[in-house]
Amino acid sequence: MSRREPCAPGPAARTADATHDSRLSIVGEGPPFVYVPGMDGTGLLFYRQIPSLAGAYRIATYTLRDVATHMAELVDDLEAVVTELSPGGGPVTVFGESFGGALSLSFALARPELVERLIVLNTFPYFTPQLRLRLAIGWIRTFPWRTMALVRRLTASRMHSRYTHRDELRKFLELTAGTTRLGYLNRLRILKEYDVRDRLGKLRAPTLLLAADRDHLVPSVEQAQYMAARIPDSTLQVLEGHGHGCLLAPNLDLLSILNGWLEQRTQADRGGRP
Repeated sequence: MSRREPCAPGPAARTADATHDSRLSIVGEGPPFVYVPGMDGTGLLFYRQIPSLAGAYRIATYTLRDVATHMAELVDDLEAVVTELSPGGGPVTVFGESFGGALSLSFALARPELVERLIVLNTFPYFTPQLRLRLAIGWIRTFPWRTMALVRRLTASRMHSRYTHRDELRKFLELTAGTTRLGYLNRLRILKEYDVRDRLGKLRAPTLLLAADRDHLVPSVEQAQYMAARIPDSTLQVLEGHGHGCLLAPNLDLLSILNGWLEQRTQADRGGRP
C-alpha cells in the first residue's frame, strides 16, 4: 500500500506558507513507524531503508517546514504526522536522524503518550560547540546558495560512510537539490535554543541510541554515551566504520538493527532465557 497526501498542520503550523511542500508519504503494513528527517528536511533520504522496513511496519516519511522557527512548531507538525499515521491514537515508533533526532527527543518529552519506542541516529541533546553553529549560520546567510550542490559534492567523503556507492551519493545530491537557505537557517537557529540535557531522565520510551564512529559532523559516539548514561531505558549501539549520513550505505539495514534490539529486550525480559 502506498499513498502520498498533504500533511495536516499542527496548531503552530496553521500560518505556514501555502506554497511549502509538506507532503506526507505512508507505505507498508504493520505497526506505525515514522522517520523524522535531518537538517536537509526531506524524508526522501530514507529511501534505502523503506523496502525492508515496509514489510514489517507502516512507515511515514514527511518534509520539515522551512518556515518553522521554533522546535515547538516542529513538535506540533510531528504530532500531526503521528495522528495521520495512527488514527486510533496508538503510540508509534519514532526514528530521528541528526537534527531529526533532536526533534524526536523533543517530541518524546512533549508527547510521551504518542511514543512507543524512540530511535535516534547521530544526534545530540545539545549542539556543541555553539561557536561552530554561529559560524555556520553566518556562512549560510552570506554565501551564494547556488553553490551548495558543489559544497555537498566536495564534502561527501567526510559526510557519508566509506561504504556508500557513488550512485547513492549522486542520488543524495539530487534529492537534496530542493533544500532551501531559509530551511537551513531556521533549523540552525532552532538548534541555538535547543537543550534537553537536564530532561533526559524524564524520557520513558525504550530508546535506542545509534552512533557512527566515523561521524565528522557530530561527535555522535560521545553524545550517545552521554545520553545513554541519563536516559532510564536506553541502549547504545555504535555503528563501526560509518559516517554521519550512514542510512545510504549498502551494509546498514535498519530493520536488522531494530529486530536485534527488540530481541535483546525480549531476552532480557525473560531473564536471559532463549
